[in-house]
Amino acid sequence: MRILIADDHAVVRQGLKQILTDEFPTAMFGEAANAAEVLTQARNQKWDLVLLDISLPDKSGLDVLKELKQAQPKLPTLVLSMHPEDQFAVRVLKAGAAGYLTKETATEKLAEAVRKALSGGTYVSSSLAETLAHDVSRKLDGPPHEMLSDREFEVARLLASGKTVKEIAGVMSLSVKTISTYRTRLLEKLRLRNNAELARYALEHHLVD
Repeated sequence: MRILIADDHAVVRQGLKQILTDEFPTAMFGEAANAAEVLTQARNQKWDLVLLDISLPDKSGLDVLKELKQAQPKLPTLVLSMHPEDQFAVRVLKAGAAGYLTKETATEKLAEAVRKALSGGTYVSSSLAETLAHDVSRKLDGPPHEMLSDREFEVARLLASGKTVKEIAGVMSLSVKTISTYRTRLLEKLRLRNNAELARYALEHHLVD
């Protein structure tokens, strides 16, 4: 079994390897510290599973996930994140992930999630399963941010956390003009006037930590 671990923190990669080695003694591991490395390794080598951090330094993990699914549609990808499930999990699963784990629960749930993904299934926690079960009804009367595209949602979170349009452009590898367009569009969808109102909205709906 070959597992590619993508996380920009070496200590996290080492910890994940240790957890998995205890459960799967014959497993072999590869490591990637950023989006470019994980995409290159996924295209050039054969893997049975990818463990992908949602927060990579050079590109959103959500974008990386979509590129992975285009390049290797049958390669199961488990997404790990420090963000709570209600921020990203549904979007990640809709993008084709084989599961979503918070780093807080990874120690006890990682092996279970890996087995599920390798068997062709999708790992979801009991709380996330409940969220998914209510997803259809929530779309009808849910909060406005659920209407945002993945890109708009990411820009909204970054703006609400205090980053400038220029900084977000660098993080997402997009032009300042493109980010400004996303900002205008998301403010219209949320019926907000400025970044201050967006920050308040994000706090009220737990979109930022």
